[in-house]
Amino acid sequence: MSPVAAALEEIVLDWLREIFGLPVSCGAGFVTGATMANFTCLAAARGALLRRAGWNAEERGLFGASELKVIVGGDVHVSLLKALSMLGLGRSRVIIVPADNQGRMRADSLPILDDRTIVCIQAGNVNTGAFDPAAKICPRAREAGAWVHVDGAFGLWAAAAPQRAHLLSGFFDADSLATDCHKWLNVPYDSGMAFVREAEHLRNALTISAGYLPVGDTREPGQYTPEASRRARGVEIWAALKSLGRSGLAEMVERHCRLATRFAEGLSRSGYAVLNDVVLNQVLVSFGDAAVNRQIIAEIQKDGTCWCGGTDWQGSTAMRISVSCWATTEEDIDRSLDAIIRIAKNTARI
Repeated sequence: MSPVAAALEEIVLDWLREIFGLPVSCGAGFVTGATMANFTCLAAARGALLRRAGWNAEERGLFGASELKVIVGGDVHVSLLKALSMLGLGRSRVIIVPADNQGRMRADSLPILDDRTIVCIQAGNVNTGAFDPAAKICPRAREAGAWVHVDGAFGLWAAAAPQRAHLLSGFFDADSLATDCHKWLNVPYDSGMAFVREAEHLRNALTISAGYLPVGDTREPGQYTPEASRRARGVEIWAALKSLGRSGLAEMVERHCRLATRFAEGLSRSGYAVLNDVVLNQVLVSFGDAAVNRQIIAEIQKDGTCWCGGTDWQGSTAMRISVSCWATTEEDIDRSLDAIIRIAKNTARI
C-alpha cells in the first residue's frame, strides 16, 4: 500500500511501454499471473464493447446486454478459457478458428468481425512457441471495430531481443495484452501484467470508490486490478529489469532461444522427432508412441538432471521442453541432452 510501490509500478510501466512499443495512453495492472491478466484485459474488452453499444456492464451486469462474440484459435490456452468463464462469456460459446500444424490461428479462416467481437490471439504457443499472424488479424479487426486481445504469457518478452522482435509484428496494435513475469523475467510466481492500450477502459472496468478510500494525485493501483488489497508485485519486476537492463534482458531472451535450437538439433541428430519449428524457447519432441513417451518422461524426471513435462499435441503425446531459467548455459543443455538421449535409448532396449 506504500506510495513507493505505486511509484515503482509507474517506472516499470514506462520501461515496458518502451520495450513493447506501446503508446503512453496504455494502462497496466500488476496481477497474479497470466490467468488473471487475461481476465483483467477481457473485463476491459467486455466493458468497452458493451459501452459502445449503450450498455454499462459494470453497473447493470450482463442480463439484457447485447451478445458479444468471442473468437479463439484452435490451440487456445486453457487460462484464457477460464478467464472467459469467470467473466460470464462462457468457455463453450467461443468461435474456434482452426490452427495450423504449429498451433497458429489461420487468418484465412476468420469469421466475419464486427464491433461486438473480441478476437483472442496468441504470442508464443505454450507447446511450440509459435505466434498467430497478428499483422493480418489486427488490421482486419480494427477496420470492423472489433477488440483484439493477446495472450502473450511468455511470448511478449521476445520484443526485447532485436533478433526475435519480428515475431511480434502487428501484436502491439492489439487493444490488450497479457503476460506472465515469472516465466522469462524470472521473478517469483504471482507476478503477471495486464496491458490495455487505452487506460480508460481498464479503469472503467475495475475502479471502485468509497468514502474511506481517498484518491490522490498519483497512480492508484487498485484502479487497474481486480484486487484492492494486494502485495507490491511491481517491486520485483522493477528489480529484475533494473538488474538486467535492456541489453541484459535482450541477451537472456536471445540466449534461451539459441539454447532451445541447440536442444532441438541434438535431439534430431539422435533420431528423435522434433515436432515444432523452433522459433522461440520451446521444443516439442516425440520418442515414439504415447506409452513410450510417457515412460521416457517419467524416467527423465526421476533422473533429475533436468525437468521436462509431457503434453498432448494435436492428437499425440509429446515431451515439452521450455528453456527459461536465467542461469541456463550451453553446458546445461549438453548435460541435459546426454541424459535424455541415454534414457531414451535405454528405454527403447526394454
